[in-house]
Amino acid sequence: MKAVAVATAAAALVGSASAHRNHRNAHQALFEKRGYAEGETCIPGCTTIWKTITGEATLHTPPPPPKPTATAWPTGPAVVPTPIPQVCPTPGTYTFPATTIVVTETTTVCAASTTELPKGTHTLGGVTTVVETETTVVCPYATQSTKDGVVTNVIETTTYVCPSAGTYTIAPITTTVSVPVTTVVIPVVTTVCPGTYTAPAVVTVVETSTVVFCPFESATPTFAAPAPPKETSPVVPVTPPKAPSGGLGGAGGKWAMTYTPYRPDGTCKEASEVLADCKSIAHAGFTTLRVYSTDCNTLPNVGAAAKELGLQLIIGVFVGKPGCDNGNPDVSHQIAAIKEWAQWDLVKLVVVGNEALFNGFCTVGQLKELIYRCKSEFGGAGYTGPFTTTDVVSAWLTQDVSSICDAIDVVACNAHAYFNANTYPSQAGPFVAGQLDLVVKKCGGNKPGYVMETGWPTAGVCNGVACAGPAEQAEAIKSIKETIGDRAVFFSATDDPWKAPGSCNCEQHWGCGQLFQ
Repeated sequence: MKAVAVATAAAALVGSASAHRNHRNAHQALFEKRGYAEGETCIPGCTTIWKTITGEATLHTPPPPPKPTATAWPTGPAVVPTPIPQVCPTPGTYTFPATTIVVTETTTVCAASTTELPKGTHTLGGVTTVVETETTVVCPYATQSTKDGVVTNVIETTTYVCPSAGTYTIAPITTTVSVPVTTVVIPVVTTVCPGTYTAPAVVTVVETSTVVFCPFESATPTFAAPAPPKETSPVVPVTPPKAPSGGLGGAGGKWAMTYTPYRPDGTCKEASEVLADCKSIAHAGFTTLRVYSTDCNTLPNVGAAAKELGLQLIIGVFVGKPGCDNGNPDVSHQIAAIKEWAQWDLVKLVVVGNEALFNGFCTVGQLKELIYRCKSEFGGAGYTGPFTTTDVVSAWLTQDVSSICDAIDVVACNAHAYFNANTYPSQAGPFVAGQLDLVVKKCGGNKPGYVMETGWPTAGVCNGVACAGPAEQAEAIKSIKETIGDRAVFFSATDDPWKAPGSCNCEQHWGCGQLFQ
């Protein structure tokens, strides 16, 4: 089967090719967040936004030749904090004062890198990617365009078919050096993240004509958002019908919390550690825990803690990269483990798949068949409660999911207001409620709806007016709790330091349990 990937930079490509190979070892990034519905996007942290642009490599106009001891800093603010070339045409002492540049949004530029090369023909630059199968890669790359004798660095995009597994360098530049050793300039795609950048003061003494580059050495994130409007028009959700099987949901803005038994380094917690975590969640007033899979002895350990503390469980069959086919041994292993455990008195809901449609792990038909398979196998083992699947809102709205709607007993989605650039923390609750309402209506409006993941990060980039931070999280969680907390699973009990930061620099920082203590 062919795969389609988007290449952004060499390091990112190598990481994406290897980071999701084994769900059991790396937990398959169970909580990885993304932009979900139409209009929901996250400004990348330091990944490349590709488009065709042209311009000088540094995007700065050099100042006129200075006199010795004179300030040679360019006039006017710099566009982005790329090293600024300063021309020192004669011997003398030159002073370049400190400067500060504030970048308010992620900016992609065509910058320059230098290297020394011996005499001969060399292949440089390009984008390196590692693929595990035949893959079509769409990627940006930096190159040079010559017109009327003027060489300009530009960013272009290309589509390349990697015919088989291997390492490929896409769109490199070939250059010929005719002298023994020379320094050449290579255009590179460079992304500048939001932040405050500082170039310290520099005093240099030169003996010959030269060019001095003054780099920006540090960046402090600056994620200030404009104040929210005084008046808002919250989305008023449709009141759903009552839930089947004795009722799902909570009271007082609290129902369920997501939980995974991983230590900060990603290793599995012991039963005693799991019990301590669950005691904290129960003490905060939650009645239900949502778990995603059966790895790390989740069901025996969390189940035992739940029984001791009087908690209920939402259990899951997690579908990862191997896919949704009924022959997937990982899925079969989870189904067998759940049937062997069979503590049905603790189970309030079974969730088959978490964002499996959005990730392309299941087709609609495959997911429907897997839901029916789980209904048959778990029903035969004694479970009589409801089933559902959960996905991001865009996955529900952009596909014909009528057969899935027929298969599930309750409707569910994952909705995170942080990924909508127009939503302030104070508006998180109405936003999440409105997203669930869309999914309930997509399935005909006659089944109850629940949010299986919702929260707000304490750290990460500003996504429009949606900024991460402890105060912002507290405001967002309060809004969600007051608006839809009785029908929502909060995400998550603790931070996840074992995860990669992600494009929004937020993946490790969704722990919100402390707000309920």
